[in-house]
Amino acid sequence: MFEDLSQNIQEAFRKLRGRGKLNDEDITKALKDVRMALLSADVNYKIVRDFEKAVKARALGTEILSNLTPAQSVIKIVDEELAKLMGGKAAKLNISSRPPTIILMVGLQGSGKTTSAGKLALLMKRQGKRPALVAADIYRPAAIKQLQVVGKQADVPVFTEDIKDAVQIAKDSIKFADKHARDVLIIDTAGRLQIDERLMQELKDIKATVKPHEILLVVDSMIGQEAVNVAETFHNALGVDGIVLTKLDGDARGGAALSIKAATGCPIKFVGMGEKLEALEIFHPDRMASRILGMGDVLSLIEKAQSTIDAKTAEKMVKKIKADEFTLQDFLEQLQQVKKLGSLNDLLGMVPGLSGLKKKLTGVDLDLDGKEVKHMEAIILSMTPKERADTSIIDAKRRKRIAMGSGTQVADVNKLLKQFEEMRKMMRRFKNSQAQQQTSKKVKGKKGKIKKGKNTKPKMPMLPNLGGLLGQLGGKFPFKK
Repeated sequence: MFEDLSQNIQEAFRKLRGRGKLNDEDITKALKDVRMALLSADVNYKIVRDFEKAVKARALGTEILSNLTPAQSVIKIVDEELAKLMGGKAAKLNISSRPPTIILMVGLQGSGKTTSAGKLALLMKRQGKRPALVAADIYRPAAIKQLQVVGKQADVPVFTEDIKDAVQIAKDSIKFADKHARDVLIIDTAGRLQIDERLMQELKDIKATVKPHEILLVVDSMIGQEAVNVAETFHNALGVDGIVLTKLDGDARGGAALSIKAATGCPIKFVGMGEKLEALEIFHPDRMASRILGMGDVLSLIEKAQSTIDAKTAEKMVKKIKADEFTLQDFLEQLQQVKKLGSLNDLLGMVPGLSGLKKKLTGVDLDLDGKEVKHMEAIILSMTPKERADTSIIDAKRRKRIAMGSGTQVADVNKLLKQFEEMRKMMRRFKNSQAQQQTSKKVKGKKGKIKKGKNTKPKMPMLPNLGGLLGQLGGKFPFKK
């Protein structure tokens, strides 16, 4: 996500670091590189020009802070202006005080509208709501069936009627919501391959009939500047309340995300970050700006961990690591926990200082649904419980059986066992290092040098050992001694 843009902007500021004082020429040159990076990302020229003017006015003004270097101050200004460009802060859904809240999903065909409706239903359900999906796309073949499939996956009811009147279907769905105590209705409407009068009139009729509290436009981020044009047309015709940007995980440029709010005034409310039903996230402009600048996004990582990682499992894992009882069975469970968090590619972008690490991981499969990870799972699952608990008993005969059972080679089994042992050694070093730090703190505490204070940071369940996992995946983890 945003790999090209992030790399180009970070390169522009890398040249500023290490300088004690910046002059006007240094700032102008850095901003020229930023301007070229934004234009390459397919951001509208007028938006880029206004952005550059705003940053330059602040950077050449009196905003250089005493506790930051000049370069850090400029980067801070760019971070704030990038966030402002994308909307400033997360925009919330308009939830009605009198249910049901009606959400109208609109967009062109192929933008991911039906899937996004299902994703949103699951997200609302996890927030304690009782959503229902409404199949109002009466034109596209299999549209109703597709919505029923995603509804079943999300365990959310789907309202359908065997009539060819989308307006009437939308109207009747309100009675369905009242009857079944559903407090959120998500209406999936028809799309077209291009914007036409018939499409817009039908959407206007649905809007006039059901009076939705929220109109969400679903746009494919991969179409770049065209996404902005689509958003402007829909907004002028319907009055769109928010944008759902799909396929953002595959967008290396980011032009749509950076342009759409400034061009239309419509905030991006959600972003699609993958094909899985859980892969819909609330859009946080400030966090996205930090990720683009390589500063990570710890808050999103914490929230993702809290929503996906089982606290009891994590606590059990901590105890096993401390007791040096971490087994291949534990590693399998750990891998399955990490898979719930999404791709390692995205996770690395959320950790400050690690956004550029994926470049160094040559030969490492960062796709947690990829071939290499599936082979690892197959190898472990082909072992007996005793073998997973104690790898020392796995002799040549057992390795051959495991390879045959998993459809892999003996060399693959050997590689997994070797790297698992290396990971255990790394955990022991980490455990010993922590023990030494704790001892040091206790000594300092007795001398009165350390004061206890309340920790106000959000508590995160233990994340599975990403360092060990990366080493396991490719054996080329650069920090391994």
